[in-house]
Amino acid sequence: MNRFLIAAVLTLVTSLGLMAQKKVSKGEYDAYVAMHQATDADSRITAAEAFLAKYADSQFKAEAFYMIAISYEAKNDNVKAMAYADQSVTADPKFYRSLLFMSKSIVAKTREFDLDKEEKLTRAEKYAKDAIELAMSATKPNPQIPDAQWDGIKKDFAAEGHLALGMAATVRKKYDVAIKEYQTSLDLGSTPDAGVMVRLTQAYNLTGKYDDATAMANKVIAMPDVNPTIKSFAQAERARAAQAKAGPPKPAADSKPAEAKQP
Repeated sequence: MNRFLIAAVLTLVTSLGLMAQKKVSKGEYDAYVAMHQATDADSRITAAEAFLAKYADSQFKAEAFYMIAISYEAKNDNVKAMAYADQSVTADPKFYRSLLFMSKSIVAKTREFDLDKEEKLTRAEKYAKDAIELAMSATKPNPQIPDAQWDGIKKDFAAEGHLALGMAATVRKKYDVAIKEYQTSLDLGSTPDAGVMVRLTQAYNLTGKYDDATAMANKVIAMPDVNPTIKSFAQAERARAAQAKAGPPKPAADSKPAEAKQP
């Protein structure tokens, strides 16, 4: 499940739980719901900022910062997205959605020859591992949620964490570790994630597992409504596997070796 859909599901059940348990005022509840019902990034930022201005000490402060972070990410403003995600983690170090956001964002911006590569990857891995542990041990925000549904939501969050760990392993060129993490992410997720599958395909190719790469690429290509960019990557990785299995091109049968030049 996409993390935005996960957030939407969790928002719904949390809101119902808040109403049932009467742990917040009606004004805070309405502001909280308005923040999540915003239909675009700009209006979501405005609603979240209004929530923070009026309810600065709210137990949902970290979530408000998170909403602003994902909204700036949608606007391709990664600097502000990271800044607000960091504020979310500061407000609540156990808010695992922001930990996952930070982990994946840090890894995505880390390059092989960055002088601080190890520091960034170590930090990202800690965020991911903490998030996985927190998500899997999280209690239901509403006791009316069926246990099976809540278990699935928690596993979807954990799948995001294992994706981040796989990405970090890829940057480190530890492709066997990456394969394990990507596969775990797919196993935990409630629905197949084509993006993770393509990353796994690439890792298979990088470890010489060309049959596995081809099989995984074919699954992505056959998926209905797959993102065209992801499908293109899958096709490229499938071609890469086929070329690697075929080996270097053989010289033509009638070709003659070039004559050595005289000194």
